[in-house]
Amino acid sequence: MYSLLLSLPALIFLGIFIAQRQLDLMIATLLGVCLLIYLALVATSLVDTFARPLQTLSNVVLSLREGDYSFRARGATSGDALGDLAREVNALADLLQKQRVRSLEATALLARVLEVMHAPLFAFDRENRLQLVNHAGLKLLDLPFARCIGRSAFELRLDSLLAAPDRAIRSFGATPARWLLHKSAFRQDGTPHTLLVLADVSVPLQEEEQTAWRRLIRVLGHELSNSLAPIKSIAGSLLARIADLSGDASTLDDFRRGLGVVESRADALHRFVQSYRQLAQLPPPSLKSVALAPLMERVTLLERRIPIQLDPGPEVTLDADPDQLEQMLINLFANAADASLANASQPVRATWVSTGASVQISIEDRGLGIANPENLFVPFYTTKSAGSGIGLVLAQQIIRAHGGEISLVNREDGEGARALVRLPLVPAAKTALCEKV
Repeated sequence: MYSLLLSLPALIFLGIFIAQRQLDLMIATLLGVCLLIYLALVATSLVDTFARPLQTLSNVVLSLREGDYSFRARGATSGDALGDLAREVNALADLLQKQRVRSLEATALLARVLEVMHAPLFAFDRENRLQLVNHAGLKLLDLPFARCIGRSAFELRLDSLLAAPDRAIRSFGATPARWLLHKSAFRQDGTPHTLLVLADVSVPLQEEEQTAWRRLIRVLGHELSNSLAPIKSIAGSLLARIADLSGDASTLDDFRRGLGVVESRADALHRFVQSYRQLAQLPPPSLKSVALAPLMERVTLLERRIPIQLDPGPEVTLDADPDQLEQMLINLFANAADASLANASQPVRATWVSTGASVQISIEDRGLGIANPENLFVPFYTTKSAGSGIGLVLAQQIIRAHGGEISLVNREDGEGARALVRLPLVPAAKTALCEKV
């Protein structure tokens, strides 16, 4: 069109010459045809020089806007305006493509990190609806991914955790675990979101509590032992001298009975204190190769109050302290027997299974179940009239010293509780030493 407008004066003069008969019609037609051919060549040249490069640049920019960074503009040479523009557009496309690759790699890395995280992670939008969750979070909620995304914190029972302050410690669900909350805010697509990360601090808190209990037991045990020993000695000496005294027989019998009670109670209290000092002074395990089957059979024979059904498991040999392991099993079988005897003397069942690098021991009773699971491993806490409150705590310390875990849960198939003990076949400290060597 611009070429036609540029040649418009020539066409006007050509028409005037023809009208005044200054040019022959054939010559004028030939000149007109030549002029049209020239106009077509000029137009084609202009299209190839300006229009096509601009269309190419438009297509490249369109592809960038749609997220396709594979298109490039041709003819990106320096020295002319369109060539410089095409070169800059190609450089922009290269930069966006590199940023796209880095973003995809970062997203893939983030997804991988979220999946291998042991800490549950949740991301909520401004309406407290779940937008992101990792595998640990799904495991904690015990729900599939499709039933979690888009649901509110209230529906997922996470509203109390979401409303709690940062660095608070809370419990969730029926599990005895204690969670440390980490909350932070971020923006996505211009809208505010809340990131909630839970860290299981049950084991550190229990270790700190047990450290405090051991210190308290050590101090009280030392002071009480220093006081009970002379009381018992003086009561025994006075009791021995009563036979040499003269006086009313009934009065002497009262003295004898009173001093006997003082001596016996001082001795019983001394034994009680020594049992707690055993908890506070548990030595590190002396590892040996231990066959689990004979150990289980030997421990079950020690419990005579109630029959124990032992279902043999696979042949397993683990590195452990046999004396501590036997004491731990004795305490667990004693607890199971006490629970079953309190509920019509139902039998106790025990078995074990191998789970790769560890073994899991299961001890089941038919008692009344666990009423207060939060205090199971708290020293001094007991529901038995003659209990000392150290059996389960001592068992937990022995298991943790071997790198294992213990849990007590109510049975799903009826009344009773189940003690689950997981012990590694080779302790972590010994495995790390072997790898270092």
